[in-house]
Amino acid sequence: MMNAYYRDEPVAPSPFVSVTGLHKSYGTHRVLDGIDLSIPQGTVFSLLGPNGAGKTTTVQILSTLIKADAGEIRVAGHDLAKEPDKVRTAIGVTGQFSAVDGFLTGEENLRLMADLLHLGRAEGRSRTRELLQRFDLTDAGRKPAVTYSGGMRRRLDLAMTLVGTPELIFLDEPTTGLDPRSRRTMWQIVRDLVQQDGVTIFLTTQYLEEADELADRIALLNGGRLVAEGTPGELKRLVPGGHLILRFADPDGYLRAASQVGATSRDEESLTVQIPDTGFGALRKLLEWLDAQAIAVAELSMHTPDLDDVFLALTEESAR
Repeated sequence: MMNAYYRDEPVAPSPFVSVTGLHKSYGTHRVLDGIDLSIPQGTVFSLLGPNGAGKTTTVQILSTLIKADAGEIRVAGHDLAKEPDKVRTAIGVTGQFSAVDGFLTGEENLRLMADLLHLGRAEGRSRTRELLQRFDLTDAGRKPAVTYSGGMRRRLDLAMTLVGTPELIFLDEPTTGLDPRSRRTMWQIVRDLVQQDGVTIFLTTQYLEEADELADRIALLNGGRLVAEGTPGELKRLVPGGHLILRFADPDGYLRAASQVGATSRDEESLTVQIPDTGFGALRKLLEWLDAQAIAVAELSMHTPDLDDVFLALTEESAR
């Protein structure tokens, strides 16, 4: 008799994008050398790497523009090699260089995309109105795109990608050349696409701050190989270098403390010392000691490695 307490174990959902053993060469030059990726649905995945690392080639393969030499790829449940047309219906690509026609209005650009996707007249007009409103382009919708600012053109470019309601968007350098306000507007649009629409984003960017802000997981590609993958926090913990900076309130306190706190560097002019960050327990003991010695601290700041540190350390290590 079946045990009344028997329950099936939960099955982990299949990744929305799955890549195993991806290889690509041009002549004797090996661009990709056995790449494995697994990307859950409704997340932002960022691929980072120096110029020539293979990022563009990876995106071109996954978006069906070029063929891999070897490897298994599934996108939205479809085998990319056997069902490329089904993969194309599930994806959208917003390239680094805008696909907007400057001589057409914003509305005309969107309606042209709707016609190319065979949406039908009524559906195309409805989708155009919806996207103009969503991307705050309604007032500019009947003006030529050549009159748009860089941020407006970038929003229109992404809106054109969304006409076909893709499940996966390849977003290449989405904020290159934008001012800080426009960059943050684009970041919020990306977050909304994931949180509200359940879209999966494959992001490539040279701005490591952007990947830190947006990505759920990051992979670092160098010389055609993945050298690290994880959440932004996990990657930062791979690199040592966290430290504390103490600025003392007076020269006497600085002189009494500088030789006792394990400083790795000192600046007598600014009355500051730098010490390794060895955890909250050590910090608590340090503060207790300073208090017992009646040494006044004017400022304390904690510094942890950022993605720039991770990028430089891991790419240099893999190159060696």
